Amino acid sequence: MIDKVIWPERYDPRTSAIYALNDIDVKAPPEVVWKLLVDAERWSRYFAAEDQVKILSGEPELALGTRYSRVTVGYPMSLVVTECVPNRRLAWATTVDGDETGSSAYHGWVITPTQDGCHLLTEETQQGPFFVELIGRTHPGALYRYHQEWVECLAQAAEAQIARR
Repeated sequence: MIDKVIWPERYDPRTSAIYALNDIDVKAPPEVVWKLLVDAERWSRYFAAEDQVKILSGEPELALGTRYSRVTVGYPMSLVVTECVPNRRLAWATTVDGDETGSSAYHGWVITPTQDGCHLLTEETQQGPFFVELIGRTHPGALYRYHQEWVECLAQAAEAQIARR
């Protein structure tokens, strides 16, 4: 059975303006995928679009309570890790810097062990005028496409590490 994101009530996909689910089977163990995922400041090594990530709270990698910033598709955002179960679950809440509309997002990752490695799933919901206008109206489907590229690149990076062993 494949686990899914555990949603805080305010971010439930059934009541969110925008929702995307992406997943992929990875021929690498969960701990290899996990290490790539929590090493946020180096995401761009396998996913070029995430080249402006900075951990602000002092940890070397993402952990429960970590505060960090990133610029995604040209927009600066502030994030905090809200769930962290090593090798299994990672989630964060996001606000858009300078957005006075109160728009926010919630992004979760779930790694499920499989016989051949693991199954990687990511889900995100977005609420508020900023996301509805930018993603919903201006670029429909963009969140899904962005995350699909991210999971594919993450899977390739993890599988490449295993191949080098």
